[in-house]
Amino acid sequence: MNVLIVDDEQLARQRLRKLLSGANGYQIIGEAQTGEDALRKTQASQPDVVLMDIRMPGMDGIEAASYINRMDKPPAIIFTTAYSEHALKAFETHAIDYLLKPIKQSRLEAALDAAKRMNKAQLSKLREDETDGVRQKICVKSRGSLELIPVEDIIYFKADQKYVTLRTADQEYLIEESLKTLEQEFSFQFFRIHRNALVAHKMLHGLTKNNDGHSCINFDEIEDLLEVSRRHLPLIRKKLKNSSSGK
Repeated sequence: MNVLIVDDEQLARQRLRKLLSGANGYQIIGEAQTGEDALRKTQASQPDVVLMDIRMPGMDGIEAASYINRMDKPPAIIFTTAYSEHALKAFETHAIDYLLKPIKQSRLEAALDAAKRMNKAQLSKLREDETDGVRQKICVKSRGSLELIPVEDIIYFKADQKYVTLRTADQEYLIEESLKTLEQEFSFQFFRIHRNALVAHKMLHGLTKNNDGHSCINFDEIEDLLEVSRRHLPLIRKKLKNSSSGK
């Protein structure tokens, strides 16, 4: 089985290499130092197993694993962690394989033998329990591969049945995330203008009317118009007034 090692610490990666050299049937096909690097290399090399550190700068291991799990044929993911025994109860509760640092040879081999793919619910719950960071990028599927879109480039999110459209100045993408969850995570960067739409604070340009006479938000970078509900209209007018007065 082909293995990708992911850890921001060189010594940790070297230790895993040494341990894997003593395990039969496993071949190391690469290393990654960040979550984003892990995502790219997983797509490129298609490993069978990813040994994933959790705490890494930028995109952490849990977020990277949640994106990798969206691939058509995701690898098995085993977390490596320096958490205390008490904190590890969260992993056990959600049936996620883990290796406690410093990793022992016998424990590594047992985890490799029992490696299972994690489902979205497990990853979501684990992230909720063990991390508090807001994402800097959102993973989307584009032309059959995964792509990372910086949150600062997103103009709006708009819900349509079970999908949400993510709009940038250049393109739009469909993502399988709920508008409610996005609103909670990015509450300081986006605000609701309608039951089906969130708009980035910094992208708000002005108000206009559409052909039906409804109030709509317009933007500098794109020609799209997003309808504003009567409920949210007073707040948006206030935001625009404060913005124009420099508050």
